[in-house]
Amino acid sequence: MELFPEYTSLTKSSPPLPLAARMRPDSLEKYFGQEHLIGKGLPLRELVETESVFSFILWGPPGSGKTTLARIAAKLTESKFHEISAVNAGVADIRKVVQSANEIWKAKRNRTILFLDEIHRFNKAQQDAVLPFVENGTIRLIGSTTENPSFEVIPALRSRCQIFRLETLDRGSIRNIIINAVSDKENGLGESKIDLQEDARELIVSHANGDARRALNVLEAVHDVVLSKKESSISLKRVEGIIQRAATLYDKKGSEHYDHASAFQKSLRGSDPDAAIYWLAKMIAGGEDPRFIVRRLLVTATEDVGNADPQALLLALAAAESIDRLGLPEARISLAQAVIYIAKAPKSNVAICAIDAALDDIQNKGRSYQVPNHLKDTHYQDAKGAYGYGVDYKYPHDYPGNFVEQEYLPEALKKRKYVEDPKQDKKE
Repeated sequence: MELFPEYTSLTKSSPPLPLAARMRPDSLEKYFGQEHLIGKGLPLRELVETESVFSFILWGPPGSGKTTLARIAAKLTESKFHEISAVNAGVADIRKVVQSANEIWKAKRNRTILFLDEIHRFNKAQQDAVLPFVENGTIRLIGSTTENPSFEVIPALRSRCQIFRLETLDRGSIRNIIINAVSDKENGLGESKIDLQEDARELIVSHANGDARRALNVLEAVHDVVLSKKESSISLKRVEGIIQRAATLYDKKGSEHYDHASAFQKSLRGSDPDAAIYWLAKMIAGGEDPRFIVRRLLVTATEDVGNADPQALLLALAAAESIDRLGLPEARISLAQAVIYIAKAPKSNVAICAIDAALDDIQNKGRSYQVPNHLKDTHYQDAKGAYGYGVDYKYPHDYPGNFVEQEYLPEALKKRKYVEDPKQDKKE
């Protein structure tokens, strides 16, 4: 069985396939990266190598090898491979695959793998349409997604699929992929005998950001330039000319958006200004809405700094105003100023602990009580005389130091403490 039948159908008049497509490995032995999933005896490797009808979803960043793993699974199990993209496919396409799967099974007793790329783009109705055919074994589903399946794939389908998280390829894996492409004479660039200088290679590795496809695309582009100019090697200068500016690995509409916000806020909470500045820069470079960023600042200034340094909230508010008055790129400086201040500020979560404890009492524990009579409003006729409201209230300014002991909570919550500093309690 041909893993990539499109290769065999090419003629001399056909346009050449991109390097990234030509270098796609056809076996696990040639596959770089994801050792935590495809090592000997590990679940994903066993699913790929066996006749199991168990479906699975591959969740990982672009260029991490999701499609390649799906195709290798099809080859190893001698299954018919159907690849459709959820971006432009629909229920009708699913039905065609199911019909084909039934025909192939009757004729050859071969199973069918449906590789559904970007499965998160399918809506609930479309995912529901796939479900019965996964359940009855008509098709083996391999889904691919860059988004968290817990949010994007319906529970019924998730429960019938094993989910595997692919990691961004490390620098070593990207480096090996590049070296292999340069030396491969059959599918790679080996026939041209062009040398790739080490510093040029390392720049490609760095620029790739763990995306094998991006690395190979840059390599192919710079190789073609060098070849056209009849040069013998790929230099750092040539690579810099192709790359120009590194792309930012950031999806402001997907889970990356929330992951970066989480890292940003946790760095602020953890009093690490360097990390907080880095995640701020990452979000700005990725085109994140600055108003979203400043909301994270405002939350941290109140939730994590609080009354340990009330100035933090004022600086966060000033940063918010600078966004409206200055806009980017100038507002980046105001944001950085506030980020550094908030990260370095002393921390106290007393405010959030206090309000959440009180809300929990009222909303979840049935502790919603009436206002005690001595605290009720007396600014109307008969309040005191007829109802006794405010009669026993002690006006603090009538007492030395403008303070007098009295109960302000309902009787049932007498002496209840909401405002306590956990850190101080631990020290005691």
